[in-house]
Amino acid sequence: MKIYTKTGDKGLTSLIGGTRVPKHHIRIESYGTVDELNSYIGLIRDQDIDAHDKEVLKQIQDRLFTIGSSLAADPERSRMIIPDLHMSDVEMLEIEMDTMNESLAPLKHFILPGGSNVISFCHIARCVCRRAERITVQLAEESIVDEKVNIYLNRLSDYLFTLARKIANVNKVTENQWIPRI
Repeated sequence: MKIYTKTGDKGLTSLIGGTRVPKHHIRIESYGTVDELNSYIGLIRDQDIDAHDKEVLKQIQDRLFTIGSSLAADPERSRMIIPDLHMSDVEMLEIEMDTMNESLAPLKHFILPGGSNVISFCHIARCVCRRAERITVQLAEESIVDEKVNIYLNRLSDYLFTLARKIANVNKVTENQWIPRI
């Protein structure tokens, strides 16, 4: 199987189901941004973090592939069976955040991104996740999008923020609190 097909040379691509759309179509933007997010999650997994967090991030990457597949499918024409996203996937993120928060100081200030490479990668992934969420919310205004996709992305950005805080805590990196100058 060749990687290149030449079918996209004129700026069009196919959705699952065969529908041809411009490469700038919002559906392409949505799953492309989820793919970008997945790559950043892989970057975080490649860092020196604990094995449990690496395993959770691997599960998240799997779920992001499920989300990407769902977003890449034409809801009107696709007959392909695509794995489902479940509310238990959202609940897993919530349980992980609750567990991490048990060892973290209460949040009293906004946190500026940074402190170490892995903490910064978590914040970059959080921002990309928020962008993916914004795009899929917009897509849902004009097309069918499983509502669990937006819920998952919303929760995932919170998870990535909490993971950044946990990593800072474990590595004894002082959080960069934003204290507004008045």
